[in-house]
Amino acid sequence: MTMTFAAQEGTVAFRGYRTWYRIVGEDRPGRLPLLCLHGGPGAPHDYLEPLEALAATGRRVIFYDQLGCGASDHVHDPALWSVELFVEELGVVRQALGLDALHILGQSWGGMLAMEYALTRPSGVASLVIADSPASMVQWVSEANRLREALPADVQATLLKHEAAGTTSDPAYEEAMLVFYGRHVCRLDPWPACVKRTMQKLAEAPEVYNTMNGPSEFHVVGKLKDWDIVARLGEIYTPTLILSGRHDEATPLIAE
Repeated sequence: MTMTFAAQEGTVAFRGYRTWYRIVGEDRPGRLPLLCLHGGPGAPHDYLEPLEALAATGRRVIFYDQLGCGASDHVHDPALWSVELFVEELGVVRQALGLDALHILGQSWGGMLAMEYALTRPSGVASLVIADSPASMVQWVSEANRLREALPADVQATLLKHEAAGTTSDPAYEEAMLVFYGRHVCRLDPWPACVKRTMQKLAEAPEVYNTMNGPSEFHVVGKLKDWDIVARLGEIYTPTLILSGRHDEATPLIAE
């Protein structure tokens, strides 16, 4: 039986653009809301929709599409995309929605964003959930390439060929990339509809992902390639739960 919950959608003004949000469930005293930060950067919130079920506990669950993806305004300006922009956007969304006290869940890039936000020492954050996220992109790439070495030889050869030639938009590269994704990103077959929607929207609007990350999870050549906050993790005093799956590209070493 599928449960449905009261929901509202709208937009928040941010730097002259619009950031889209969705609130699921109703406010109940004693139950702080959960704000969910999606991955990518640039992979909209759709794949996190199963978390709407948490509304059954009497807790509001809040999603938003970060600027440049999904239902938020799509801005075409590679110079705009930065960690600082998305930290600022998170604060603006909190203020606009009146989220004075809350829990924050960040998945993949969303967890990186949550940690960066926590380092600004915001008030009212009761806890963090960091799911499948690195604290160092250098370590992330190292671990991703270790996992990649276990792929079939022909898949590895295709990836290397197109990365060396700069032809990572070639369908053959994308097909080879999906072999890795099927092992370490989403192992369900077929992928759930919400995951397919996210990937389709990301493919249609890849500017943020390509600028910040690069063409794939393991070929990181964008602005985040040297991102590393390991030395600052001790500055985060917010109670934090760290999650990582058995086959996760966020490996046990990364979670540790």
